[in-house]
Amino acid sequence: MRHPTRLRAENSLTPRARTTLVQVRNRRKGSGQMSKSLKRVKAALQDAGIPAEIVETEGSRTAEDAARAVGCEQDQIVKSLIFKGADTGRMILFLTAGGNQLLAERAQAAAGEDLARADADEVRAQTGFAIGGVSPVGHLSPVTCYMDETLLGFDTV
Repeated sequence: MRHPTRLRAENSLTPRARTTLVQVRNRRKGSGQMSKSLKRVKAALQDAGIPAEIVETEGSRTAEDAARAVGCEQDQIVKSLIFKGADTGRMILFLTAGGNQLLAERAQAAAGEDLARADADEVRAQTGFAIGGVSPVGHLSPVTCYMDETLLGFDTV
C-alpha cells in the first residue's frame, strides 16, 4: 500500500534536483518546434538555475506510461493537480509523486479551505496551460503550490 502524500509548501523554485520534463505531443499535428508554453517552462527552469532536459514522447496518459517512456521510477514523475479554493477562489496546485494519490482531506488541510474543481478557463487564464497539461512551473501568474515530499528523495524528477 502506498504512503499517503505528505505535503510541504513551495513558493519558489530552488535548484534541488535535476529536472527532466516530459512533453507529450501528437507528432501528426506537431510542427517540430517548441510551443510557447514549453518555452515558458524552459525559461522558468533556466531562470531558477535548474538544469533541465526536455524529452518528447509519443504520448503518455499515466505516470506509469511517462516513467516507462523516459526510463525512470514512477515516483520520479511529477503529477500536477490544480484545484480552486472554495472560499477564496484562488488556484492551488499540488505536485505529487507519480505513484502517490492526493488525499482530499490532507490537501484541504494544507490549503486551509475546502477545495473545488477548477474551471478550465480560469486555469488556462492563470497558468497558461490546459487542465490535464498544467506544468509544475512556468505559469502566467503565481499560484499557491504544495509539493509531495516524496519528490525530494530523487536527484532527477
